[in-house]
Amino acid sequence: MFARSDEVTRAVDGVSFTIERGKTLGLVGESGSGKSTTGRVVLRLEEPTAGSIWFEGRDLTTVDGEELRSVRRRMQVVFQDSADSLNPRMSIGRTIGEPLRIFEVAGESEIATRVAELMRLVGLNPAWAKRFPHELSGGQRQRINVARALSLDPDFIVLDEPISALDVSIQAQVVNLLVELQERLGLTYLFIAHDLAMVRQISDRIAVMYLGRIVETANSRALFHDPLHPYTQALISAVPVAVPAMERKRTPILLKGEIPSPRNVPSGCVFHPRCPLVQNVCREVVPEYREAFPGRFVACHLVDDQGSHLVRPRPLAS
Repeated sequence: MFARSDEVTRAVDGVSFTIERGKTLGLVGESGSGKSTTGRVVLRLEEPTAGSIWFEGRDLTTVDGEELRSVRRRMQVVFQDSADSLNPRMSIGRTIGEPLRIFEVAGESEIATRVAELMRLVGLNPAWAKRFPHELSGGQRQRINVARALSLDPDFIVLDEPISALDVSIQAQVVNLLVELQERLGLTYLFIAHDLAMVRQISDRIAVMYLGRIVETANSRALFHDPLHPYTQALISAVPVAVPAMERKRTPILLKGEIPSPRNVPSGCVFHPRCPLVQNVCREVVPEYREAFPGRFVACHLVDDQGSHLVRPRPLAS
């Protein structure tokens, strides 16, 4: 147990993306692909071992102390588990107002007014401010988390699977709330999820992660209409289509095995052990993550500059 190991685990490896102001980037992939770690690194809740994180022209990896604290006012997060994200001994009003106290930006009377404003903003009754988390439903608790994230007027919010623990009907309500808040407040989102249907609804662009690496990035409509990477094809083929006639014509792509451990990353393309189109070059050479054509980035040996080398599944309804 006291032995030292030189083995290095890269939970996130060579990930690169850009999010425009007021837009949403959806980050999707199976559990264990590194999505949540990416979000935490962007906020510097986890320290990156290499690379840079640029926020409005400033590299966040070069700031620390009070400077980092000031930047964090403008970068917030909503976590997956709405219950574990809240202190069960703290009232709802106290929870929402806590960031204002921590950053000392308002007095108690101003905080009370701001809490009531935020509760109305996320669709909750301000009279509930004295209630505790266990008195609310999962969807209501997640609205509290959203209100707390908005308390300091941030510009950028990381949404780390904010709907995965909610009922399907509540998921749609929370996503609609996030879209409404973005339009009203000009927010920028990194939306992390594994539900492609919901990601499609909220995202302007989507990045697909597999085993710590991004394998494809495109705008939402293009990704669903014409996926390039075999992994993206498999993910989209598993999304049901609302039109029965189209659904009957589709053939889901079933992947073999499980996602490998980050401690034992395959050689060459990380997806090759499960890829239905694998070639010898895939096993030996790491594919370059490149812009195959304008706006479409992919890491696959089988895609040329026109994206014409893949056998694609039937597209989803536009």
